[in-house]
Amino acid sequence: MSLDDATRDRLALAFADLAARAGVIAMEILAAPDIVARVKTDASPVCEADEKIEAMLLAELAAIAPGVPIIAEESTARGATPLPANVFLLVDPLDGTREFLARRDEFTINIALVADGAPRIGAVFAPALGELWFAGATAFGCRAAPGAHAPPPGDWRRLGVRTAPPQGPTALVSRSHLDEETQAFLRARGVTEIRETGSSVKFCRLAEGVADLYPRFGPTMEWDTAAGDAVLRAAGGAVLDPSGRPLRYGKAETGYRNGPFIALGDPAAARIC
Repeated sequence: MSLDDATRDRLALAFADLAARAGVIAMEILAAPDIVARVKTDASPVCEADEKIEAMLLAELAAIAPGVPIIAEESTARGATPLPANVFLLVDPLDGTREFLARRDEFTINIALVADGAPRIGAVFAPALGELWFAGATAFGCRAAPGAHAPPPGDWRRLGVRTAPPQGPTALVSRSHLDEETQAFLRARGVTEIRETGSSVKFCRLAEGVADLYPRFGPTMEWDTAAGDAVLRAAGGAVLDPSGRPLRYGKAETGYRNGPFIALGDPAAARIC
């Protein structure tokens, strides 16, 4: 598959359009009086929305990117993981299932394409917020309605990170995974403001230039981070592992599990990490 800039931007828009259309499934289930969930073997929750959205995404992605292997959260949980490949798709049909079950707004649909260990294309849609972010060579954000197509280019805004402010950074943290290690890290780095934010929305807020860093020391999976990582990188940011290298994808040897990382709006601010 050729991944020149034009192809990346075309696929990013296709992913964004698909994620926006799939969002109506999440909102219909969210509107139901009861949401039935169960706990998977890894102790994470799964509900009807995860499974229905994933089924739609897999069917449509097979037509958008024929022949490209797809690693998706719920399929992987059932043991259906393709062999490792240099180019592959990562799908998280409902990032922030805990937020969804708590009927909070910050859950997302994530689609990413990885090549040579890096997320090259990504789309993140937050149906309850009506916000859509996507990136190939360039990162964009826009308003979008669940179930509708992605809006036309005139409604897009180009994303760009901000320079870390001299008075100290603003940090985004996980509402569901704020541990003592994270709190100690923030205290040591002179963080002036902490905002709790769910799901991959954190990467997108960094890409918008409204915050500066997002540390994560607990485990995540590649499908949790790849789409947001692609958006942030295209906006000028970085996601670094403890050695200071960009977070690597395609880690079949770990079951596609990530280690600790720091997402930064301003890569020059890596010195504070």
